[in-house]
Amino acid sequence: MSAEVASVESGTMTVRVSARLTQSELAAIQKEAGSIIERLGRVRILVLAEHFQGWEEGGQWNDFSFQEAHDQHIERMAIVGDEKWQDLALLFASQGLRPFPIEFFPPGRLAEARAWLSQGAAR
Repeated sequence: MSAEVASVESGTMTVRVSARLTQSELAAIQKEAGSIIERLGRVRILVLAEHFQGWEEGGQWNDFSFQEAHDQHIERMAIVGDEKWQDLALLFASQGLRPFPIEFFPPGRLAEARAWLSQGAAR
């Protein structure tokens, strides 16, 4: 599996994405993330794109039901991955179109990504 919720700690859900992401894997991870958000109320999301190879070609990548249902409960999202994916990852995550900030960090700046996420911690 190339996508999984790796952990949920202190209000931060860490999602690992590797290899080539398929639509069915995205749907499964969104279902699991939705359940976690419903349980916790508010979350921050850390996406670790390790050995990421892009997205499955073709298909319908325009299902926004997760965003419609859960965006108001997400405080921030940090994506950590190879810089060659930065523009596409931010486009895929809809940076600037969602009601919370989304930032991209190269792998060597994971600690900075975690610190940035903690700035959005619920009070």
